[in-house]
Amino acid sequence: MFRSIYKLSTHFNNRCVMGILSRGIAEKHPSMENYFKGKSFIVTGAGAGMGKVITGRLLGLDAHVFAIGRDIESLPCKAGQKMTRITVDIGDWESTYCKILEIGPVHGLVNNAGVAHIEPFLETTQHGWDDTLNVNSRGVVRASQAAAKNMISEKIKGSIVNVSSTISERAIPDHVSYCASKGALNQITRTMAIELGPHGIRTNNVNPTVVLTKMGKIAWSDPKKSGPIMDRIPLGRFAVPNDVANAVIFLLSDYSTMINGLNLYVDGGYMTS
Repeated sequence: MFRSIYKLSTHFNNRCVMGILSRGIAEKHPSMENYFKGKSFIVTGAGAGMGKVITGRLLGLDAHVFAIGRDIESLPCKAGQKMTRITVDIGDWESTYCKILEIGPVHGLVNNAGVAHIEPFLETTQHGWDDTLNVNSRGVVRASQAAAKNMISEKIKGSIVNVSSTISERAIPDHVSYCASKGALNQITRTMAIELGPHGIRTNNVNPTVVLTKMGKIAWSDPKKSGPIMDRIPLGRFAVPNDVANAVIFLLSDYSTMINGLNLYVDGGYMTS
């Protein structure tokens, strides 16, 4: 008798579990685009390259963007768009924190601002080293501190996306400060994921290979330089800014609510070789 009751109970529980799973699978999820309407996001380094494309994509999704850059003239400016332009040097510890804190609560932050000083190891300068680490690593910490503080104060379960690189893990010549800054960024992101996660704030990296921005096309135009990296990319091409923007939009959205502390490689398979 007890065995029959146990079997009946197990059968009933299994049916309940399967019913719940089936409903979860069948449940319609709102489109990713709808998530961004009426929400606010910060994009650093919004004046050029990937930052400008990411800013444009967010504006196209009807979000309000706080576009941050060193030069006000380089920042996007189109009538009718929900955008606030802010000038600040992300490498400046105090002004970065103060300017972003003044923005108030947002739903996401994209730490895209970055610099690269191309110097051989034996000729690396103090300026090149300090400027690269200040912007690419320290600046991310400071900007994120302010943005996260504002999110926590309003109990916003936001998303922070840091733009890292594949050469955070695969070194290349003449990039010692850049490689160091992006390697540090990977660990900064993991630490942020651990500490901000309990507040409902997710932190992830996007790690692209070479990106063909205007500057990227110039910097990697020499086949002798680009060839060895291209040969290791199974898809046979470098990234374009929209490839990176696609990954950023995904990590900002509610399509990635269980993703935290990730390195998302946008590299055509480069990291598999």
